[in-house]
Amino acid sequence: MELTLVIIAAALIIYVVRTYNSLVSLRNHIRDSWSNIDTELKRRYDLIPNLVATVKGYAAQERGVFEQVARIRAECLANRGPAAEQAADENRLAETLKSLLAVAENYPRLKADRNFLKLQHQLTETEDRIQAARRFYNGNVRDYLVRCQSFPGNLVAGLFGFQSEEYLHIHPAVRGVPDVDFG
Repeated sequence: MELTLVIIAAALIIYVVRTYNSLVSLRNHIRDSWSNIDTELKRRYDLIPNLVATVKGYAAQERGVFEQVARIRAECLANRGPAAEQAADENRLAETLKSLLAVAENYPRLKADRNFLKLQHQLTETEDRIQAARRFYNGNVRDYLVRCQSFPGNLVAGLFGFQSEEYLHIHPAVRGVPDVDFG
């Protein structure tokens, strides 16, 4: 009887330790995948001033759009809050970038400008990487939440104070660059 209790206690301790370690590992995967998103967002922020400057050269009268892009970009750079809060700012920035790119539609010479096309292509690539990083992040959040919310893992998560994580929903600012024939 004593041996049985020792075996049960040892098995319980092993389970708690393994569950705790897997939760720590999943939480660290979330933090690591967030850093990938953050890197791509910074790349987006770096592209925006060049894109604005290029459009401004052709469409100087669109001052309100340029100011709005600059303001929201600054807000996004400053926001280091929870994922949902950052996603809201990023989605506002994506909508503003769409407005900036819509301005280009009114200027055929701008749409054909090689520098503008290069920047638009880089922005598209960055948006694709942001979406890939977001999917990876959300997959890690899903795995972590399943572990934290499933019985009996939820007991270990609650015992050690593991906090819930939020999914990230960032909409892309652009979806592909049209092909332009210069020949």
